Amino acid sequence: MTPAPSGHAGGGRWRPYALLAVPAAVYGTFVLYPLATTVRLAFYDWNGIATPVVTGVGNFVELMTNGRFVPALSHNAVFLVFYTVIPVALALLLTVLLAQDRPVGGLSVYRVGLFVPQVMPMVVVGVVWGWIYSPVNGVLAAVVEALGGEAAPYLGQVSTALPAVGMVASWVQYGFALVLFLAGIQRIDRTLYEAAAVDGGGRWDKLRHVTLPGLRSEIVVATVVSLIAAVRVFDLVFVMTRGGPSDSTNVVAYEIYRSAFLQREVGLAAAGATVMITIILALSLVVIRYGEQRD
Repeated sequence: MTPAPSGHAGGGRWRPYALLAVPAAVYGTFVLYPLATTVRLAFYDWNGIATPVVTGVGNFVELMTNGRFVPALSHNAVFLVFYTVIPVALALLLTVLLAQDRPVGGLSVYRVGLFVPQVMPMVVVGVVWGWIYSPVNGVLAAVVEALGGEAAPYLGQVSTALPAVGMVASWVQYGFALVLFLAGIQRIDRTLYEAAAVDGGGRWDKLRHVTLPGLRSEIVVATVVSLIAAVRVFDLVFVMTRGGPSDSTNVVAYEIYRSAFLQREVGLAAAGATVMITIILALSLVVIRYGEQRD
């Protein structure tokens, strides 16, 4: 028996577009339109109230010469180490210890426990670590004094404030990479590790020739997400230091906030946001292209 036609001829051709219409409308309304508006405002001098005045590239010139944006950008470059290099390396190390040769018992418990920092709100993380770093009654001060040292205001010194915030970022970020790597290593054929052991390969040889190639896609994803987090970091800095002391922890996102909401230089803030978006896209493209070439 010939099945009855389910619709008019060619109707199935438009069904995927119909299903994508609502998500595309939402994405365009809440992502693309604000993004385009931000880029447009980057070429205007506007305080948020008066009529915008076209300035061309004037806002971008001011960004490069005002003495705040470029140092803030350099701080984001330092955060790339704390958000990307340290967490990915730490996650790889833990993955090797927990699941490379023989998965340890209760792996799911380790996965959940080590992922906890990633799911905590950043505001909570900032408040808790601000208390830990406190030189008066903080946990770190108590430990240092118990060991015979002298507690220091880690968030109040120019030399230590940025690394102190960066270490908190590493503690938060490594859980995401760890979960990715633990999930990815379970799909690697275990016979490859057995073959490497038969050939006399040690743990380092297995990591180099089996684990890293097998986790290449997960490493790319973790690196891209971590790079984006490093460039747009704001909440930790806002809660813990407000960019201080002496702008030693000021970052691009906080500089954008300060320009837009404290100094009412919306055009300048939009120019900073445009630069930040461009950097994120460029870094993500480089990492993804590198991963594809390696594949």
